Amino acid sequence: TKGNIFGTSSKAKWALGLGLSSQGGTIFFAGCGYQFLGGAEATLSAVRALDKRGLAWEKTLGVTRLLNRLGINLGEIYGKLTFQARHFDEPLRCAIEVLQAMETEFGYLSEEEPCCAAPLYYTGFQEEFAARAAKTQQILQDRGIKRIIGMVPSCTYTLRDLFPRFVEAWNVKVGHFLEIVLEKIKAGMKLRLPQRVKVTFHDPCVLSRYLGLIEEPREILRSIEGVEFIEVERTNGEWSTCCGGGGGFEVIFPEVSHILALNRVKELLETGASIIVTSCPGCLIQLKEGVKELKARGVEVMDMAQLLRRALPEG
Repeated sequence: TKGNIFGTSSKAKWALGLGLSSQGGTIFFAGCGYQFLGGAEATLSAVRALDKRGLAWEKTLGVTRLLNRLGINLGEIYGKLTFQARHFDEPLRCAIEVLQAMETEFGYLSEEEPCCAAPLYYTGFQEEFAARAAKTQQILQDRGIKRIIGMVPSCTYTLRDLFPRFVEAWNVKVGHFLEIVLEKIKAGMKLRLPQRVKVTFHDPCVLSRYLGLIEEPREILRSIEGVEFIEVERTNGEWSTCCGGGGGFEVIFPEVSHILALNRVKELLETGASIIVTSCPGCLIQLKEGVKELKARGVEVMDMAQLLRRALPEG
């Protein structure tokens, strides 16, 4: 239901109570990642459980779709049972608070936000992708939107790099949340954590290899008073080890994906950092699973937006 295999009833529920306007020349593009992590974790847990019993992953997705047709939202039920729903929404809400604190003017299209349609492109349906891109362009033009602040790396890359290849006269400026934050920091915004902590950063594949945002997250972390940034040796930046998530890999090859997550988390833990920061919903779920499996007590995994929210000036 609602256009996603997890059965989540709303892609904009996370923004309730924030009072965000749908108007303006700049919009915050939430994408279809962070707010569906509760459903993704529920499905992924089921996939891994079935995989251990030798059952195909297709059966899990089939059960999920059947439940959706019956009006049963597995992801939402899982979130309520494990108190995870608000937790998974948090990076988006934190990002909004950070942008507002930095006096950035923007709107949010809520349920009217179009999907970037990246899955169509990557599965070879390029004509269909081009049609969706053209439709999205028309929606943005009709609303007078000239700038997009993306949150999910894959959505941001699709809008910034793929849309211009398929849509004539694409004139929307697309930037990632981290780029906007760094601009504000360079303009004088001060950030400070209440206590000094050791932090390391995991580079999401799309963020570093496709968007080319490697130094930006590191500049942000080094600018935060109270952060002792510790780099992973060798496997960082463009050469960062993949966490094993993304593109449905964790669903189709759950065992391999789990091994990759554990390997990456071991590399990150070797830094001695108590906080592992990343900027991708898929990486978040993989790294959290790895930390949990390795029983790394006292180690937090969080999105950059969450850390930035902690570092905002009081008041």
